[in-house]
Amino acid sequence: MWPILFTLTNVLAMAAWVILISLPRKPLAHSAVLYLGVGLLCLIYTSCFAAVLTGAVSEGLSSEGNLMSVEGVRAFFATDAGVVIGWTHYLAFDLFTGLWIARDADAKGFSRLAQIPVLAMTFVAGPVGLLVWLIVRERSARAIGRG
Repeated sequence: MWPILFTLTNVLAMAAWVILISLPRKPLAHSAVLYLGVGLLCLIYTSCFAAVLTGAVSEGLSSEGNLMSVEGVRAFFATDAGVVIGWTHYLAFDLFTGLWIARDADAKGFSRLAQIPVLAMTFVAGPVGLLVWLIVRERSARAIGRG
């Protein structure tokens, strides 16, 4: 089950990223990325995490069962369930962040071509792309704030 979910979440996220980067930014494309991309990833994450926490799925939490300790988190991520749940978490938040960056960049007049490297960084390493965008957007954000 976990390998299938892992593949499904990757395909879903990749399709949403392709829409975000390559299609015109119309309301339908934004809705597809938000609801069919981010929303479905969040639903998968929530369902899987709830199944593990409630014991409906036996794999996941070890006898430590404590996600507030390094040992508990390490034990959780040492399972297929933990890897898929954790990876889905990353995919959902990175995609949401990419959507925010794209909308913000459009609103500030950045070209799609200029957005591609930042979105690619966000896709590969979310916080790196977000940090780059926060630095790049600062001058434009200040100018708009003063206007």
